[in-house]
Amino acid sequence: MTIHENTRVAWAPQVVTMDEHPPLTMAHEQALDQACASVAPTWPLDRQIAVSPFWAMRDEPMARVSARLSALANIRCLMPPSHYLGAWQRGEITDAHLTRAAARLDYRGNYKNLLQVLDDLARLPHWHNISDLVDARRDRQHKMAWRDEITQQISQFCAATFQEDGPLNAARLTAPIDKRLYQHWRDMTLKDRGIAILMGERRLRRYFETLPATEEGLFQAAIAELDVDAGRLGGCAQALLLDLNGWAAWVAYREWQQALAKPEASSTPSEMRSLLAIRLAWELVLWRYIRHEQPDQAERLTTQWHRELVELPEQVERHRRAQQPLWVWQLAGELAYQQPLQRALSESIRTPAPTATPPALQAVFCIDVRSEPLRRALERQSPAIQTLGFAGFFGLPLEHHPAGSAQAQPHLPGLLAPQVTLKSGPAEGEQCGAARRNWQARLQEWSRAASATFSAVEAGGLMYAGKLLRRSLAPTATRAPLAMDALSWHWRGSGETLSLADKATLARTVLGAMGLTEHLAPRVLLVGHTSHSSNNPHAAGLECGACGGQSGEVSVRALARLLNDPALREALAEAGLVIPEATRFVPALHHTITDRIELPEGVEDAFALSEEVRSWLEQAGAQARRERAPRLGLAGDGAALEKTLDRRGADWSQTRPEWGLANNASFIAAPRSVTAPIDLAGRSFLHDYDWRTDADFARLELIMTAPMVVAHWINMQYNSSVADNRKLGSGNKVLHNVVGGHIGVFEGNGGDLRIGLPMQSLHDGERWRHEPLRLSVYLAAPTEAIEAIVARHEILQSLVGNDWLHLFALDDETGEILARREGSWVAP
Repeated sequence: MTIHENTRVAWAPQVVTMDEHPPLTMAHEQALDQACASVAPTWPLDRQIAVSPFWAMRDEPMARVSARLSALANIRCLMPPSHYLGAWQRGEITDAHLTRAAARLDYRGNYKNLLQVLDDLARLPHWHNISDLVDARRDRQHKMAWRDEITQQISQFCAATFQEDGPLNAARLTAPIDKRLYQHWRDMTLKDRGIAILMGERRLRRYFETLPATEEGLFQAAIAELDVDAGRLGGCAQALLLDLNGWAAWVAYREWQQALAKPEASSTPSEMRSLLAIRLAWELVLWRYIRHEQPDQAERLTTQWHRELVELPEQVERHRRAQQPLWVWQLAGELAYQQPLQRALSESIRTPAPTATPPALQAVFCIDVRSEPLRRALERQSPAIQTLGFAGFFGLPLEHHPAGSAQAQPHLPGLLAPQVTLKSGPAEGEQCGAARRNWQARLQEWSRAASATFSAVEAGGLMYAGKLLRRSLAPTATRAPLAMDALSWHWRGSGETLSLADKATLARTVLGAMGLTEHLAPRVLLVGHTSHSSNNPHAAGLECGACGGQSGEVSVRALARLLNDPALREALAEAGLVIPEATRFVPALHHTITDRIELPEGVEDAFALSEEVRSWLEQAGAQARRERAPRLGLAGDGAALEKTLDRRGADWSQTRPEWGLANNASFIAAPRSVTAPIDLAGRSFLHDYDWRTDADFARLELIMTAPMVVAHWINMQYNSSVADNRKLGSGNKVLHNVVGGHIGVFEGNGGDLRIGLPMQSLHDGERWRHEPLRLSVYLAAPTEAIEAIVARHEILQSLVGNDWLHLFALDDETGEILARREGSWVAP
């Protein structure tokens, strides 16, 4: 050992106190807050709903967000040039589409030379965090990358902290109430001697000891020592959060739920800020470590870092310019979809409608795009059938609390907070089986988990091996019946039972929103939807997004019970809404894997359907299955095809049970007579709406601020998962391991928490099954009404004004269509 080495061993870094650094300025605070507010939430697996990963950045133009994300984290919001070239070669995008798109965007560059565009994109510089700059000089053949270790260490800490039975969660819950996430991480990291060993840097731990004890001190120290001015701080901070995009999204979900439950608590310190402090702490540790332990690299690191800070705005601008030609191609692809749809809508309106037949059957479906082919098939069975589209929670703002469960499950869109708690249970005398069913549910949950295949066999021995063999050779899909014989309705806030007047108000609101206040058929099917797949952590993503990632069964059964209640009907009649005595509301389920419409188990006898109605439902399902089979690579017809689809949903090795909402592209709110003649190919969210029965346009406002926004979320989740599955999707589902029982998935045994959709939900192994197009929204309503509603809601102003979706007004009398652009209504 040399004298120099002895000196280095004896040296200990000076602990830096908070007092040595100036407090943050208001501009610094705002930059940090803006970065923390840039992350969209991700919902847990057991209530998974689609969310736009760009939702928190909707107040900026999409092209600007795309450029910044590309510069900061190499995230793609657009498809690569090869995708658009393929569309050109197939004739889907034409010269006319490109010319119109270029004119719309006022772009005069050479957008047709996609090879040059590809070359320009490849030459773009990207932002580098300090850990990236250090990695560039690191011996990667013999040492682990800092970026990989930072992601893994913070991710494992988050997993252990946020899962309910995690090893760090109990300690956190018993800690002083003012102890922050950053402080827990610092305490844990100081006890972990393995990091220095793993990274081959034996003195590393001493630099963690220098970290300030509070996150406020950490921000002061890091900003001062790294010399980051307020103008660059927002970009630096957002880049660090994008390094932990999955866990940041989980923290955003926790804060979203807190804001829904307690809006007044929004001023409490942000957990996102604490997560940012953790990631920034790693940057500060590496900065100090290199400066003191590797002084030969310190000067180079300082120079590179300052260059990154200076060049950041120009980097974002270069990405914006390089992406401009791709935006022309993207818009051209959207025009190629919109133009034939607009012609079909106009022609449908201008074609005289057949004489209306009094309905013998009405069926209200969820607006989910998977409903459109089945609605079309059902209507073809008889002119006496009328279908309607409405959000799948059927307007019931409830959470469901089943007997024997410790928690209530929200059954409404994630945008909303439940107002009503629906408690349910079996009929009196059937309570003894609750414990047994509970145990069976726990066992099934364990045995069906993606990571349990081998552990379950080891624990169960030969008995489980036999079951596994049966599941492999003859899989069958089963769903535990819901015990909803006894229902009680309670206000969520007070716990008080809803009065008959309360229920009547709720029912009247729902019927009015659905447009079912007159001309009711003898049978009105309330068709929720459900999916059944095995060994699929993302199964809730195939359920009803309007029901919070749950089956629609609870909503349809509860609403049918409500509307069939004689006492409630009498109260409605007194208020002027008369439901004919012969009308029965029937709960039903659309199984989206098999396109079968069934009555939920246990209610068939109570809601007997005629043989004619049953035949209509069976024939419609068969027709929808024939239409969908080719997209699944299936052949056959009739019972054989239905059996194949049943098996597909029950097969625990099936990675593509169905395509879900893939290829969604439009949202149409109009009378069904407008869309019924058109084959929309399962790409449209269909919401029934007639503005003539909406005197104050309150229903239109509800449609634009809830179902339309949810459709945008779905559209953007699918788009982003295709455009950049590496960062905005969840990768290969075969490699998924569930985190914390329901939080999310790792791809493999570590790395960041994955968000978005797996590749198998988007790609069939040869081509994409979802074409990423921004949502085209068509509203059959006067432009004045639409404009007034947009003006009242910041969310709508952002979505429309910043090009996150396309908004059109449809005149359902003349067929004229106008597009909203830059505050004006013009020809599309």
